[in-house]
Amino acid sequence: MNLDHPSARWLKRVKRDAGPVYQALVDALATAIRDGELQQGDQLPPQRTVAALLGVDFTTVTRAYGLARTRGLVAGAVGRGTFVGAPTVDEDAGVVDLSMNLPPPPYGVSLAGLLKDTTRAILDHSDPAVLMSYHAGPGTLGQRAAAAAWLAPCLGEVALDRILVCAGAQTGLAAVLAVVTRPGDALIVEPLTYPGLIAVAARQGLRLVPCPVDGEGFAPEALERLCAVERPAALYLVPTARNPTATTMGLERRRTVAAIAARADVAIVEDDPYSRLFDPPLPALASVAPERTWHVATLSKCLSPGLRTAFVVAPDAMAAERVGAALRALSLMPAPLMTAVATRWIREGAAETLLAGVRTEARARRAIAAGILPGAQGAAGSVHVWLDLPEGWPPEKLHGLARGRGLALVAADAFAVGPVTRNGVRISLGGPGSRAVLTGALNSVAAMLAETA
Repeated sequence: MNLDHPSARWLKRVKRDAGPVYQALVDALATAIRDGELQQGDQLPPQRTVAALLGVDFTTVTRAYGLARTRGLVAGAVGRGTFVGAPTVDEDAGVVDLSMNLPPPPYGVSLAGLLKDTTRAILDHSDPAVLMSYHAGPGTLGQRAAAAAWLAPCLGEVALDRILVCAGAQTGLAAVLAVVTRPGDALIVEPLTYPGLIAVAARQGLRLVPCPVDGEGFAPEALERLCAVERPAALYLVPTARNPTATTMGLERRRTVAAIAARADVAIVEDDPYSRLFDPPLPALASVAPERTWHVATLSKCLSPGLRTAFVVAPDAMAAERVGAALRALSLMPAPLMTAVATRWIREGAAETLLAGVRTEARARRAIAAGILPGAQGAAGSVHVWLDLPEGWPPEKLHGLARGRGLALVAADAFAVGPVTRNGVRISLGGPGSRAVLTGALNSVAAMLAETA
């Protein structure tokens, strides 16, 4: 290999007279990524090769690659090499995004390398013309079997004719609500809930009814009363790592909610993006009350949002057919290539490897948040935390202060059904490209609160 090799050309940017060589190496790498010479997933030369090409010590290159990893410029995995990492908002625009809930970069796993290997294997063993054609329907038998395997830790064994594969949780939720509700129906939700659900409900003409909550979710007495008075079509909830407040509904409370729904003959729409982040996860409501629960589980929060793959589990096969018709009307099909990637990862164990890397990184980031913001709530493996704010902090004040510090945050008003009853902010831990960037951003949040207390 020489300096004209495609993976090594960026080394020509190294300015030896601009300070320590290791820092010049990192600066050259960052510039090459910013200018587009290097793209996410590109493999970098081995460290010994770089040392030989530049005529420097191996330890100098090791230090440079380590610093690049800390800054989120590269990711590496034992036996696979070093790859250019995903560009992040904080690198591109000087803003650290703590508003978008993403899984963190998986520790010890090259997502780019894994994706390259998988897509190559799929294309080597598939007819591209078939792969890139229309694939209407609830998913192939193999895709639904993979979904059942992925869901088993939360749901146990599920009949394949109850499972549908769809293009993301938002599509799945819209399809389920189109089946279980009619315009004007009441849908019971928490006072702070998922903004995507609020948007779907508005489009479908549903009336959102907030139910008082405690630390585990719906307060049972209030829920029973609302079911009797409002006669809702369904309950909607995120029981694990609740969005946005990051707490989890315990098993006994899940059983209580299921019993209330049964007495009122009300459907349950269970949005479950986070359960697989926890080992072991609590049993899903769909396993406690399968006869009335519609379970929606996306891969976006545990593996990668780019997969655009989610699974819907209906109460029975006939209900699944009705949701299948709604899905066809909404999106026809999920992207075949991404569904094939997700299926292959689950079937061959790569999904569990990737999940383990996400879990490890999520726990590390949550520990960082606990040290800097001890008042924030959220489980040890949560990818977001909730931080209550002082009285008299309107959302506009928070957003203005955050922007002044180069932060993107999302406050309670984005989640509120009606007037804001609990003032706070959801802080997403997975978006920053590295732990170092996250640490700096959380320190900025802490300083912002301290200065205006």
